[in-house]
Amino acid sequence: MTLGHSHSPQANDRSITPAQLEHFEKEFAARPANRLMQNAVTQTPVDDIALDRRIVTAVDHSVSHHLDDWKVTNQKKSGRCWMFAGLNLLRVGAAEKLGVKDFEFSQNYVLWWDKFERANYFLESIVATSDRDVDDRTVAHLLGDPISDGGQWNMFVALVAKHGLVPKSAMPETDSSSATGPMNRALKGLLRRGARDLRRLAAEGVEAQREHKREVLAAVHRVLSIHLGTPPQKFLWQWRDKDQEFHREGWMTPTEFAAAYVQIPVDDYVCLVHDPRESSPVGRTFTVEHLGNIVEAPPVVYLNVEMDLLKKLSMDAVVGGEPVWFGCDVGQMMRADLGIWDAELYDYEAVYDASFEMDKAARLLHRETLMTHAMLFTGVDVVDGAPRRWRVENSWGDERADKGFWTMNDSWFGEHVFEVAVRRSALPAELAAVLDEPPIVLPAWDPMGSLAD
Repeated sequence: MTLGHSHSPQANDRSITPAQLEHFEKEFAARPANRLMQNAVTQTPVDDIALDRRIVTAVDHSVSHHLDDWKVTNQKKSGRCWMFAGLNLLRVGAAEKLGVKDFEFSQNYVLWWDKFERANYFLESIVATSDRDVDDRTVAHLLGDPISDGGQWNMFVALVAKHGLVPKSAMPETDSSSATGPMNRALKGLLRRGARDLRRLAAEGVEAQREHKREVLAAVHRVLSIHLGTPPQKFLWQWRDKDQEFHREGWMTPTEFAAAYVQIPVDDYVCLVHDPRESSPVGRTFTVEHLGNIVEAPPVVYLNVEMDLLKKLSMDAVVGGEPVWFGCDVGQMMRADLGIWDAELYDYEAVYDASFEMDKAARLLHRETLMTHAMLFTGVDVVDGAPRRWRVENSWGDERADKGFWTMNDSWFGEHVFEVAVRRSALPAELAAVLDEPPIVLPAWDPMGSLAD
């Protein structure tokens, strides 16, 4: 056995050698800019160094079309952005009908039903895949995150259609709805144990599996009720409007309340996405295996369109007076204390003297991006018929940005927005017709199956 370093070409190709390290160190020291950046970044957050001041000073929060005249909401330490964004869209019409300035539907109520339905959806997926090995890629994907807070537009619509809505006063927030971690930990433990047992029962048939599933769901029901409270079957609804006039509607069920106060046809909305990968044809619908929350609900379906159409339909909706639900990769090129997004907000290439260039398709393929968050467009700045910047209602409270309303430059929309929900009637006729065609089915682990949280 010979000690020391091999100097064969093969070893040099595969291993880091002392000669390589010496070369890298000399190369680093030879450029004064590297030492300057080292001195700066070792004492200051890199985002403060990379922040492009020209972009910051060019951004203000004004827009030509501005809808919001209400307070933002706060999802706190939970991944409920998609349902907050959905409820924020619906509360606009509800507040107008009630004659109040601010109104909130109960986010906790929707959370309870999403968790319970999601548990059933997961267990049914386990039953459907119980003939596969536990390390099968789909099974491993299901077990990797049995129940999360995140979701999609179609999942929100399915919850409203089946379970209705209640005002926040009928099922207020709890400690666990605002910080879901401990509750989710218990639920995941129950569901993974349930998955193990359901797979063991596969040889005895589906009836035996479903009988055991009911026991698992009973435990899930207890956990949810302990953490979130019990969802009301009916409640007494009364309120005082902005003119201090008192109103009493009487006893209502959640479905009656939704029917009375949801002022837009949410089941007529379609989810448009921008997926520029070569494997994703424009003008086709897609769905993702095992993506959903309610077993009997319609599948989550996307229509892939060009980015220019995504922008135009969003702009037209806001200009027409209606906010727009959208999903994006929120953490990219974001400045939280200023509440702004821009595609070139940070000049990391200047800091590191390295290229980070990847187009949107490559970022999707190589897992550099995916949809992570959902919000509302509540304003747009239109110049010569085209959007220049967007006003965004976030659900992170009112301490940052313009009292919780953020500003997105249009460059960021093109790079980091993935989907919007718009009325079917807004689509060009040829695309509306495509919605009735069978969707292409993507595997469960495809990045377009990501959940906004």
